[in-house]
Amino acid sequence: MKKPFKWDDYSDQPALLQDKEYKKAMRKKERASLIYTLLSSLIVLPLSILMMPFVKRKEIDSTKFFSLGVDWQKEPQITQLLMQELEVKSILVRFKLWEMEELANFARFIKQNSDKKITLKILQDREHIEDLQLLKNDLHVIFTSLGTSIARYEIGSTINRAKWGFFSVREYLGFYKVAYDLKKNEFPDIRLLGSGVIDFEFYFTVHTLFNFCKCKYDGIAALLYVDRRGAPENTQLGFTLSDKIALLSTLVWLSPKTKQELHVTEMNWPLSNTAPYAPTSEFECVSETLYADYMLRYYLLAFASQQVDSVSWHQLIAPGYGLVDNREGIKKREAFYTYKYMFQTLKNAQFLRMDIKRGYYTIQVLVNDNILQIHWSLKETTLQNQDFFDVYSKTGEKIEDENLTIGSSPLYIFITKEVGKQVNASERI
Repeated sequence: MKKPFKWDDYSDQPALLQDKEYKKAMRKKERASLIYTLLSSLIVLPLSILMMPFVKRKEIDSTKFFSLGVDWQKEPQITQLLMQELEVKSILVRFKLWEMEELANFARFIKQNSDKKITLKILQDREHIEDLQLLKNDLHVIFTSLGTSIARYEIGSTINRAKWGFFSVREYLGFYKVAYDLKKNEFPDIRLLGSGVIDFEFYFTVHTLFNFCKCKYDGIAALLYVDRRGAPENTQLGFTLSDKIALLSTLVWLSPKTKQELHVTEMNWPLSNTAPYAPTSEFECVSETLYADYMLRYYLLAFASQQVDSVSWHQLIAPGYGLVDNREGIKKREAFYTYKYMFQTLKNAQFLRMDIKRGYYTIQVLVNDNILQIHWSLKETTLQNQDFFDVYSKTGEKIEDENLTIGSSPLYIFITKEVGKQVNASERI
């Protein structure tokens, strides 16, 4: 990565682009593409909003839904031990195109984790965006080295942020097409994810899905962060997280460019008092407890949508936003145990229904022929514990209180088999 671009090792992302004249000149150069982004979104987004109620839910395979972002270069031995403890089956890893000399080491990491389904996010730099022959050469080396040991290759990331190197969707489509042509001509068995738009800026997503580029996607990747709005149930322009997922799923459904797969390949909340490791300002940061609550609720809402094929928690080790803080030794945060219990409990779950009443959320799933209800509320309330309840906290601690506090932290309430059979039967009628 060369100037004016610079990688920030604290937050694991590019630093802000300081050269404003360069940014302005590049935006001007890509003016035609930016106009197309605007005009296409004015047509497609209203249509998609109208079509949202007609998009059918899929039956999401919970064994493939839960993924975890892993930095393969950070604490490598401890990373392996932590993954073993979490028993994760799907991981997302990044590889930087400006570190091609690390490919052999990366390939060893992939081989070491051959028992897992791996999504590889290939990170771009400006050199590879401008020199497509260089990109072709390096992608050819990567595809030859790793092949189908990678379940999905996510080509490019965060395409709507100039600090990541792209100044228009036109540039991104040219970048992606290099990978698509290699797949089509030489590597037909690999699978490619595209789009890679961050946040609720679906006008860029529209351009990636409705265009004249002769390329297609095997699925769509989205970095669907909602942290700047606080809780995942909060709205942005009237859209909750569930609404955003429904709209994004509708765009995927309407597009002739992609198979019907949607993967959230990054999301998190930044943690308070972790600067300079937090990727945003302190204003957006939350406590470790809220971080665990919000992340769990994000997963539950995404799973309940039955429209997202996988969600990757970003990420395992990161002082500013991870499950584990490695600044002074290894500290497993509350979120580590939240993720562990969530995955172990829901990895074989079948979604049944979700109810929302005045900010009180209940998700009902079937786990090993047992009914499980997960409760949380935006306004703290109580629920009487019943003889046929078996209740656990978000981290898996058994709760036997006579009155259950239902609030920000979801509670797992298993229904005993006798009652569960009756509920299950009514669900299937």
